[in-house]
Amino acid sequence: MSGKARIGVIGAGWWAVVNHIPVLKALPGCEVVAVNRLGAAELAAVTEKFAIPAGYEDFRRMLDDVPMDGVVISSPHTLHFEHAKAALEKGCHVLVEKPLTTSAADARTLVALAASKGKQIVVPYGWNFRPFAAEARRLAAGVGPVEHVVLQMANALDDLFAGEPMLETEGAMFRPPASTWADPKAAGGFGWGQLVHALGLMFRVADLEPAEVFAMTGASKAGVDYYDAAAVRFRNGATGSVSGAATLPKGRPVQIDLRIFGSEGMLLLDIERERVELRRRDGRDEVIALSPGDGAYECESPLRVFVDICNGTPVDNPADGVVGARAVEVLDAMYRSSASGKAEPV
Repeated sequence: MSGKARIGVIGAGWWAVVNHIPVLKALPGCEVVAVNRLGAAELAAVTEKFAIPAGYEDFRRMLDDVPMDGVVISSPHTLHFEHAKAALEKGCHVLVEKPLTTSAADARTLVALAASKGKQIVVPYGWNFRPFAAEARRLAAGVGPVEHVVLQMANALDDLFAGEPMLETEGAMFRPPASTWADPKAAGGFGWGQLVHALGLMFRVADLEPAEVFAMTGASKAGVDYYDAAAVRFRNGATGSVSGAATLPKGRPVQIDLRIFGSEGMLLLDIERERVELRRRDGRDEVIALSPGDGAYECESPLRVFVDICNGTPVDNPADGVVGARAVEVLDAMYRSSASGKAEPV
C-alpha cells in the first residue's frame, strides 16, 4: 500500500485523456492504478502514454481485478449509470462526468445506492467548484423564499452537436465522437451535453426541487437539440425559465446567466461578465468583487476534491449526487415534454 488513493478510470476517451488522467497523475495524493476503454490499440496507447500499470477493455474485469478507492467515469452518456452502479457496488467512490445519468430514475437509484454504501458521488460541474459559487449560495439566502428563476446558457459548440469534428479538439489524442454528442438515440444534444452544467450550478446555488417541465427544442442537422426552451415548476411552487443555445459564435466566452427572484430581493450570477450581486428590497445589497478570470471553468478542483474524498479527508462536495440528480430530473422531463408537447412530471 502506498498510502495514496487508488483511482481507476472507466472510459478513457477525449476528455479523460485531455484532463482527468493528467490531473490525477499530477496530484500527490493518488495513483492511477487501472484504466478502461474499448479498442486494444487505443487502450495500449493510453497505458503507455500515462504509465498506467493495468488496462482493460472490460470494465467489470477491471473492477474485479484491481482494488480501488475511487473510479472516474468518463464514458459515453448512456453508459454512466451502468458504470457508476458497478463501481459503487464494489465499494468505490465515483466521479461521474455529466450528465450523472440519462434518466431521472437511474439518477435517484445511484444517489440511494451511494448513501447505502457510505460512498460519495462527485459530478464535475466545473463552475460549482469556483469560489464565486459558494458566495452565490451564501447570498441566495438573502432573496427570501424563491419565487422565480431565470437560467440561460449558450456556448460555441454548433459543430459538436451537428456531428462534425469539434474545432477546439483538433490535434487531440482522441476527439469527441458524434455517437455521444450528436446521436438522438444516445442522449446527444445541447441539454445533456452542456445545459446540464448550468442546471448543476443552479441547484448548487438554490435549494430547489423540480416538479414538472414544459419544453420545446430546436434541432441541429444531426437531429439533436441545438436550442432548448423550458418552463419549470418547482416543488415549492416557484416558476422557472430555462434556455440553452449551442450556436454562439466561436471565440466568444461561455454565457451562463442565473437570476433568482424571491420575496426579499434577487440574486444575479453572470459567468460571461463575471458578476455576483444580491439586490434586496430593503436596500441591503451585496456585490461580490470578482477579478478577470474568476468565472473561468474549473477543470482540476473536482478531481482534487474527489481524491480528498477517496483519502477520507473531510471536504465540501459542491456537486454531489443530489445536485447531479436534480439536473437530470429537469432534462429527463424536458426531453419527454418536447416529444409529447405537454408538461411532463419529474
